[in-house]
Amino acid sequence: MRWARRRMLPTVVGVSLATTIAADMAMVLAGPFPHPPALRLPGGGYVAAADSTSYHVAALQKTITPHLLVASAQTLPADAIEKVRQTKGVKAVEVVDAARAFVGGKRVGVLGVEPSTFRAYTPEASAKSDALWNNIAGGDVAISFTMGQDGGIPLASQTQIGGKDHQTSVRVGAYATMGIDQVDAVVSHYTAQTIGMPSGNALLISAPHANLAKLRKQLDKLLPKGTKTATLESRFDGPTVPGGTSGAPGRVMTAEQVTTVIRAAESKIGMPYVWGGESDREGGYDCSGLVQYAFAQAGIKMPRTADIQAFTGWRLPYSQAQPGDLLTWKNDPTFNGVSHIAIYLGNGKMVVARHTGTLIQIQDVYLTNFWGAIRVNPQLAATKA
Repeated sequence: MRWARRRMLPTVVGVSLATTIAADMAMVLAGPFPHPPALRLPGGGYVAAADSTSYHVAALQKTITPHLLVASAQTLPADAIEKVRQTKGVKAVEVVDAARAFVGGKRVGVLGVEPSTFRAYTPEASAKSDALWNNIAGGDVAISFTMGQDGGIPLASQTQIGGKDHQTSVRVGAYATMGIDQVDAVVSHYTAQTIGMPSGNALLISAPHANLAKLRKQLDKLLPKGTKTATLESRFDGPTVPGGTSGAPGRVMTAEQVTTVIRAAESKIGMPYVWGGESDREGGYDCSGLVQYAFAQAGIKMPRTADIQAFTGWRLPYSQAQPGDLLTWKNDPTFNGVSHIAIYLGNGKMVVARHTGTLIQIQDVYLTNFWGAIRVNPQLAATKA
């Protein structure tokens, strides 16, 4: 199983999911710097894992591709879950806990899972890592590479996790992606309950041969009112035009928009990198937050995360990059999507929010792990925001 892009979570907004977590789970839920040490695991793939705990989860038997995510504000009834399992076209169902909680001071999407079974639904490198799942079963939290590396949360360190008023210290047992956008942390069911997360309020559904639109309508009839369902489709490999954008559908930015984007980005030079930051009131910006802000000043609505921003236009080689284009990198060894982004200024320079401990700055473009330059199409960008 290879997931080309992250999946999106459905949105449940403003619902109190537990007394200790006032959650509004969005559930529908940089310059060159060294990666944390990555552990080469048997069977291939890279996942950075701390020393393994004494827990041992079941071995991976096979991988399963999830196609739908179901999310509710409350525990899903057992009889409804069984009806979902028996629905024509459904091949597998995994019950998980889902909420937004604070991890290391940042409010992020968190899943509570059964490690032995949930692992099969994750990207290949993560699924194969016994150390990763043993650590989760032992009470650790696994966080995304971007949260750990860019957010400055060291592997094997202790971090706080929980609601605004009640948090528990847990060890960061691994860096790894779970393949679901907006999910940056995964814990065991037991740990999820100790921090007050809802129990069994979400489902991952594998239905490889089903008409997903029809299946979603069927599930709406089986599940409690207010339950949200999202299709977990891989995003297409964006329009690539090696010779430029001539003849391609849509339009590029105007010269005025390019100037506005660049000036807006440069106006934030000297502000701190803040993982998850997207405004001055948060004290700084991360790489995709800076992109979203700068383009908004030119009237262009952009999606929030780098891996989606990378599909807002035409992908070009660096040799054809022009001022105002986005520059993208794949730095996460467990995720086959874009994990870092910057705005090209021309003449080999870019403005970028790099990682925790640095300031927004202009620096030379580097090509290690470079994926491509993106010539933004404002109309396409708006459809992905």
